[in-house]
Order: sequence, then structure tokens, then C-alpha cells
Amino acid sequence: MKKILIIILLIIPSVCLSQDEFKGMIMDKNNPKDNLGLEGVSVYWLNTNVGTTTNQKGWFTLPYKPTYKKIVISYIGYKTDTLTITSLEPIHHFLTQEGELHEITIESKRKAVQKNSLTTMNMFTVNSEELLKAACCNLAESFETNPSIDVNFSDALTGTRQIQMLGLKSPYILITQENIPVIGGASQVFGLTFTPGTWVKSIQISKGAGTVVNGFESISGQINTELVKPFSDNPVFVNAYANANGRLELNTHFNKKLNNKWSTGLYLHGNYRGQKFDNNGDNFLDMPLAQQLNVMNRWQYVNQEKGWVSFINLRYLVDEKQTGEVNFNPTLDKGTTNAWGSEIDTKRFDISTKVGYVFPELPYQSFGFQFAYSNHKQTSYFGLRNYNITHESIYSNLLFNSIIGDTRHKFKTGISFIHDGYNELVNTTNFNRVENSVGTFFEYAFDDLENFSYTAGLRVDHNNLIGTFVTPRLHFRYVPWEDATLRASVGRGIRTANIFAENQQLFASARQINVANVNGNIYGLDPEIAWNYGFSYLQKFNLFSKKADITFDYYVTDFNNQIVVDWENPQQISFYNLEGRSVANSFQVEVNINLAKGLNLRTAYKYFDVVTDYKSGRLQKPLQPRNRFFANLSYETNSENFNQWRFDLTFNAIGSQRLPNTSTNPAQYQLPAFVNGYQLLNSQVTKVFSKKFEVYIGGENLTNKRQLDPVLAANDPFGANFDTTIVYEPIFGTMYYAGLRFRID
Repeated sequence: MKKILIIILLIIPSVCLSQDEFKGMIMDKNNPKDNLGLEGVSVYWLNTNVGTTTNQKGWFTLPYKPTYKKIVISYIGYKTDTLTITSLEPIHHFLTQEGELHEITIESKRKAVQKNSLTTMNMFTVNSEELLKAACCNLAESFETNPSIDVNFSDALTGTRQIQMLGLKSPYILITQENIPVIGGASQVFGLTFTPGTWVKSIQISKGAGTVVNGFESISGQINTELVKPFSDNPVFVNAYANANGRLELNTHFNKKLNNKWSTGLYLHGNYRGQKFDNNGDNFLDMPLAQQLNVMNRWQYVNQEKGWVSFINLRYLVDEKQTGEVNFNPTLDKGTTNAWGSEIDTKRFDISTKVGYVFPELPYQSFGFQFAYSNHKQTSYFGLRNYNITHESIYSNLLFNSIIGDTRHKFKTGISFIHDGYNELVNTTNFNRVENSVGTFFEYAFDDLENFSYTAGLRVDHNNLIGTFVTPRLHFRYVPWEDATLRASVGRGIRTANIFAENQQLFASARQINVANVNGNIYGLDPEIAWNYGFSYLQKFNLFSKKADITFDYYVTDFNNQIVVDWENPQQISFYNLEGRSVANSFQVEVNINLAKGLNLRTAYKYFDVVTDYKSGRLQKPLQPRNRFFANLSYETNSENFNQWRFDLTFNAIGSQRLPNTSTNPAQYQLPAFVNGYQLLNSQVTKVFSKKFEVYIGGENLTNKRQLDPVLAANDPFGANFDTTIVYEPIFGTMYYAGLRFRID
């Protein structure tokens, strides 16, 4: 309660204006919707030498005397205005562009990864230029060149990549699409593979406690994807891809501007893998046979004059996977012990819309409405085990943005409603439930326009299975000296764990499932509750006249309650409420250096200390390396008529890992307590022939590192020791790929 009280007190703004200063904000009248000020505008008192220029946020501060009555505002390309000042209340003034201007073009290369020094949250943006450095076939594969996100394989069969942040798996990350939650519940494991990489315009990644505006579930951070816009995307875009493990993929975008307000886009994605590979000779497929068809129709409406912006998305997806023994034939072997096999079939439909209105004369004031509906149906079996789930979800959020006094004091408030209906069959047992949550939130942001800002948020929600609860979040930002940014945050997150959907790999083993029922309302368990707090320090500097920066991050996630997934008995997997301590400590240092024109180096070292109190005692989290090192070297030649070469090299060193206990297995099925670390090397070369056409080739895992026996007891898949879940190294080995991109402007 003490933490909540402190945050509530910080939400209450204190507006203190000095009586010998006059402040104001200067903005562009033709571009009010961005809510951004103009930097470098000259402002001075008429008939005096007392003047200044606006800062990067458009704000100015002038000394004041009672004899000063008029200010002059001038900026190149805009009409000069003279205003009469009658009070010391801050002003918000819009400049109008001159009617006739000569065109001036300023070219500047946008950074592929942008770290924003102005936001209170520890957030950075990954642009499409960075996504093109790897094959980036889907969202799960979009983080290979990013040191803040760890990518691992979840099991030895499906080839599904799972992401982690701050040492915690993806269920603890709020994953949104244009700030609407998109991955959770039934889609938690495979959902990242349902967003093709070419659909993504940019990715915003924030560490630690997120904003209360997007909900109460974020614990370790948030990943938000912005999709390409029909209005600005190429009318025609084609991306074709093929790799050495038999995967073929085709992405096409077709965009049409219908008039000056409406644009629409049709986005088609298909992938197919029909070849069987068993490089390690264990009689199990190294990668599943798979096919996916993914179709999205996107509508965009923009009316800048009246302040309206809207998006409507409709999407349908069919995804099918088959894995297991090489000779498995679903028609003949399904439900028998002839051969072990698995099929996972998913059908998903979703629709989402966003409507926003910005008051034309008050660009700092707006309201928005977000709505999304999805129906996700998965039918699957793993050997003799069945797992089916249908998840129907509704998300709605109404929010209002404005200021208190002036734009140094901003706030967001609103209400939200979330519905989740689950129909879940595990073998022969039904686990059905309905969750309805209604909540309200308020978030206050203060910025002194110089070196200090903070954001304090509070939301109150009522969930029919959890009850009423409070979620506070607080972020601080301070600039101690030039080009330095110090951030700190603390926040609380609450979520209901979907223990089977989030751990589907457990079905591909002989482990018995044990759920410790303690009369909770979700599988008999209580909700997960955690506090996340930490700090970040960013220092930008010049090294041999080249730009560079270094970042230190330290975060702690401390669970009040966690659904412990206990693998320490090799004959079973247990789910139970935490009894004791579970904490994840994460430290990262990252250095980015521009070595020469077009040549950039990004390096990072990460240390994780993730421990949990299990029934058998306090243990380090299994399959979680404590130490990781990352390096990415990229180079691109000068662009001449878009004739360009791009080279990219990524190195990962993964430290030793603790394995789940297998000491009670027969000797031939026992694994060591720890396994040594290993190194991975990925590379890609892209040749840009013109603005319209480019080709790329690359390789993943060029060191050819492989886990030789990823399937435990592969010779006896229906026996008591069969297990595909203990995966600590790549399975396929070196994988080469090639592709092309074609655009029509």
C-alpha cells in the first residue's frame, strides 16, 4: 500500500509558474495531429534585444518585465506573427507556412534502431531497415539482430521460436499490434509466427513496467508492432524466400489510394515446407511439415482538416503443422502406436479498428477508440494426447488525452473492457472459463522541458475471476548532463496464466500433468502478480568524430505469486502457486559505434540471475543461460541510383545452462546437470539493384552448432522416458536461404 500511496501522490500535479518568466509552445498549423512543436523558432520581445529560440519540443522561456507587452515569433518558411501578451499564462501558438516556398531537400539516413532520449519509458524503435538485415519471415524471427530480446527454440519438434525479455518468457511481455493486445491465451506459443515480417513497419520495445493505458498484464516489458500503412506503402510489393530446410514463402502487398481520404491494402502471405529432414538420425523430423495461408485487408482513413484518423483490419489465417517420426502417416497412424506423430491445425479470424480524433485547434487534446475481436481455434494431438482450444476474445478501449494548464502537464484517461472465453480440452478433461474485465485508468505526465520528466499511472480493474485490483506504474527520466539520460521505473503487473496453451511442448513427452488445485478460479490456481523495477542509463558521445552510445540496464522482477512450472521430476510436470521467492535479475550493457561511413557495430553483454523456490528447493531457472554476448556488424556501400551492397554479420555467445533434473531416469536417459555454452553466427548479403528490385542471400547458424540428441528416448516414443522438451542448442544446423524483393512505386 505504501508504494501505491506514493504513486497516487505523484499523480497529483503541482503547477508552479515563475512570475519573472514567460513560457509558450510554437507549433505548425498545417500539421497539428503530431502534437509536436517546432524547434529553432525565434521568439523575442518587441523593440528589445531579449529573445530566445524554441527547444526540440517547441517550447521557449523568456525573461519578463511588466513593460514587455508584445512578442515577435519568426521562423524561416513561416509567416512572422506579433502577439500581445496580457497575462503570464503559457501560450500555444500555431505558425502558418508561407504560400510560395522554394523546395529544399535535406537528406539524412535514419537509424535502423532509434533510442529516444525524450521519453520517460526505456523504449527504442526498430525500423524496417533493421528488419531487412535478416530473413525476417515472421515476427518471431524479427529479433535476431536485437540484443534486448532473446530467441530460443521451445522444443525439438515444432521449430517454434520463443522470445524472452529480462530473463522471462513471452507470456510476461505485453505484445500489441498498434497498441491493441494481439498475442495471448490460445495464440501465446505460435502467435508470433502469424505476423509476417513484411507487414511490419516498425517495432517499439520498452523494458520494465509499461503504461497503464494498454492494460494490467505487462510485467517485464512491451513489444508493439506498427504495420505498414496503405497510404504510404508501395502500391505493389513482392517478397519471395526459400531456404535449405525446404521452406518456401511468398508475400505480396497490393495498396490502392481510393481518394484523398481513403486508402486500402490487401496483404497475402503463404509459406510451405514439404520436405522431410532428419540430419541427426534420431528418426524424428528436425523441422515440421507446415503450410500457412494468411490474408489481411487493411483500410485507412485520414481527414487532417477535421482531425479524424481511422484504421480497419480484417484478417483470416489457416496454419497447419505435422511433426514426429519420419515415417508417420496421419491417415494410418493417428491415434495408434504404429509411429509417434503430431498435427497442429489452427484457424483464426480477427477484426480490429482504431478511431482517433485530434481537435484541430487543440493538437494536445484528442480522444480515441480501439476495438478488436478474434476467434482462434486450434485442434491438435501429440502422440496419444489430444489438445484442443477455442479462444474468443473482445478488446475495447476508450481514451482521452489533454493537458492540465499547459502542455508540460499532460494526462490520459479512459475505460476498457476485455472478454476472453476459453473452451479447452486436455485429453478427456474440459477446462472451460469466461473472463470479463472492466477497468478505468488515469496517467499523468510532467515535463519541465529541460532535464526532468515523469509519468505516473494508476488503473483499477474488476475481473470476474480475480476480483478488484489496482495496477500502479511510475517512470522517471532525468538528464544529469549533456547527451545523458537516466531513467527509473517501478510497476505492478497481474495476469492469469493459461498453463496448457503457454506450455504446449509438455504434451510431446511422457510426463504426467499435475496441477496443484488450491481452490483458485483459473485451473484451481491464483493469478500471477509481480513488481518490476529498475533503471537505465544512456550516454551518447563522439568517438574519433564518430557517433556512439553506451547503455546500462538493470531490472528486477519480483513475484508475489507465480504459477511455477516444475520440470524437476522427469516423470511429470507440475503447476502450482509459488511458495517462497521467485525473482529475475537482469543486467545489460550495450555499446553502439559508428566505425566509419556506412559501418556500424552493436555489442551487448547480458547477465541473468533467475531463481525460483520449487518444491525441491531454490533453483536457477532451467534452460536459461546466465551469460550472453551479442555483436552485430553491418556495412552498406554508398547508394548511387539505389545501386548498393549491404552486409550484415551477427554473433551470439550463449553461456552454460542448467538442465532439468533427470537423475531418476535410467542411465541411458540421464542428462548432465549443466551443459556448456556455444556460439552462433548469422550473416546476410543484400544487393540493391534499383529502388524497385533487390536480392539477398544469407545463412543462419554458420558455426553448424547442433544438439545431437534433442529427443530423449527417441527409440521408445511411447515409453515412460520420452521427452522432446529439453532443448538447449539448435537442432537443424547450418541453414542457407535466398530471396528477392520487388516494388512498384
